[in-house]
Amino acid sequence: MEIQWNAYWRLMRFDKPIGILLLLWPTWWALLFAGQGLPSLKNVFIFTCGVVLMRAAGCVMNDIADRDFDPHVERTRQRPLASGELSLKQALWLFVVLMGLAFVLVLFTNPLTIKLALVGATLAASYPFFKRFTHLPQVVLGIAFGWGIPMAFAAENSSVPPLAWWLLAVNTLWSVIYDTLYAMVDREDDLKVGIKSTAILFGRFDVVIIGVLMLLMLFLLTAIGWRLVLGWPWFAAVLVSAVLFARQLASVRTRDRDACFKAFLGNNWVGVMIFLGALGHFILAGAYSSG
Repeated sequence: MEIQWNAYWRLMRFDKPIGILLLLWPTWWALLFAGQGLPSLKNVFIFTCGVVLMRAAGCVMNDIADRDFDPHVERTRQRPLASGELSLKQALWLFVVLMGLAFVLVLFTNPLTIKLALVGATLAASYPFFKRFTHLPQVVLGIAFGWGIPMAFAAENSSVPPLAWWLLAVNTLWSVIYDTLYAMVDREDDLKVGIKSTAILFGRFDVVIIGVLMLLMLFLLTAIGWRLVLGWPWFAAVLVSAVLFARQLASVRTRDRDACFKAFLGNNWVGVMIFLGALGHFILAGAYSSG
C-alpha cells in the first residue's frame, strides 16, 4: 500500500514542487492587482489550493496522454504510468477526483469565475495532447497555466479588466520561455518518438528566440508598470528579472541538458521577483497602512 501511495504522489508530481510554484506566482500577481494589494483571504485560500489541485490534475493528464511515449524517454521512463506502477483506470479516477475538488472550491466564488473555471478545466484536460498536432504546445501550456489570472480578477471584482489579459500575455511568454528550456532537455528523445515542442521548432535558433521572448516579456512588464504608474519596486523587480534571464541565456549556450534544466528551475526566482515588485508597490502606496 505504501508503494501505491508513493506512486500516486509522484503521478501528481508532488515530489517536484517547481510546477506548483510556476503556477502560483502568476496567480498571486493577479490576486494582488485585482485586490489593490489586499485580496480577500478567502480568494487567496481558494486559488492557492486550486493551483495545487489543477497542477496535479494537469500532471496526471499529461502522463495519461504520454503513457505510450514516456517509456522511451530517459527522463520519464520511471513515471508511475510508464513503469506500470499504476493503471490507466487508476490515473483517470485520480484526475476526476482532483478536478472535482478544484471545482468545489470555485463554487465558493461567483458565476463569472465559475464560467471561466469551465474553460480552465477544458484547457487542463486538453493541453497535453497538443504536442501531437503542433510544435507550439508551450503556448497552450502558458494559457492553461495562466488561466488563474482572469479567474482571480473575476473572483475579486466580478469582472475581467484589460490588465488581466496583459498579465496572461506575460505569463504565456514566460511559459514558452521556461518550458522551451525544459523541452531542450528532452529534445533528442522527443525527436525519436515524434513529440513536438518549441525546442524542436526553434532548432539551432533556440537560444536566440528564447532571448527575444525574454525581451518581449520584460517590455510588457515595463509597459504595465508605466501604464499603471507603479512604484520603483516594480521596475527594480523587472531589472532583476532581466539579470536572471541573462544568466539563464549564458548558461544554456552549449545546450547542455543539466544547464537547461537548471535554467528552467531558475525561473521560479523570476516569478518571485515580479511578485515582490507588485507587493513593494502596494506597500509604498499605503495599501497596508492602518490609517
